[in-house]
Amino acid sequence: MYILIVEDEKNLAQAIAEVFINQKDLIEIAATGKEALHYLETYTFDLVILDWMLPQCSGIEVLQTMRERGIDTPVLMLSAKGEIEDKVIGLESGADDYMSKPFSTRELLARVKALTRRKGEVILNELQFEDLTLYLNTQDLSVKGKSIHLGHKEFKIIQRMMKEPDRTFAKEDLITWIWGSDSEAIDNNVEVYISFLRKKMNYLGSKVKIKTIRKLGYRLETGQ
Repeated sequence: MYILIVEDEKNLAQAIAEVFINQKDLIEIAATGKEALHYLETYTFDLVILDWMLPQCSGIEVLQTMRERGIDTPVLMLSAKGEIEDKVIGLESGADDYMSKPFSTRELLARVKALTRRKGEVILNELQFEDLTLYLNTQDLSVKGKSIHLGHKEFKIIQRMMKEPDRTFAKEDLITWIWGSDSEAIDNNVEVYISFLRKKMNYLGSKVKIKTIRKLGYRLETGQ
């Protein structure tokens, strides 16, 4: 799944993210309501985990704006507010479920599973683009039955690119997604792992190539 976590407490946001990263999900983190709305207008998510108390605009305002704009992504609302009236407000504003803080990892995963089941979504264990198949549970990349195992960073890069195959990915974005916003990684780190991926895709005989778009970044293209 592609999940947006909207939480201004950095440690909590990272802890929630780790839960889903371990499930091989793709994660974005927004620390403010305005940042969350920017993400929601730019990308299509499978799930939003949304805190009530946020800087700039509240989770309720984010939720109401989402629904007004026709964004029907399932929303699990988090809040320290545990009163029945608060839960009713959250649900009536468009949330699909509501969890009071603190909560357990088991409860979080169970509620997310129930949410996606109610929405009739299928949690895929693989991504496909042209002749490439990426197995999320094993981190193997395959072409017509021939497979190779990917290192963690290789896996995260190609997972991101196969999730949005029509997008050009800037090096700066890849550094943030793969190494984190506080990382000291530089452009050369990205270039190294892109080189590794290209060699493995060539080994598999894939017609898909990672093309360098000058001054913009990388994108997946089908070779002739």
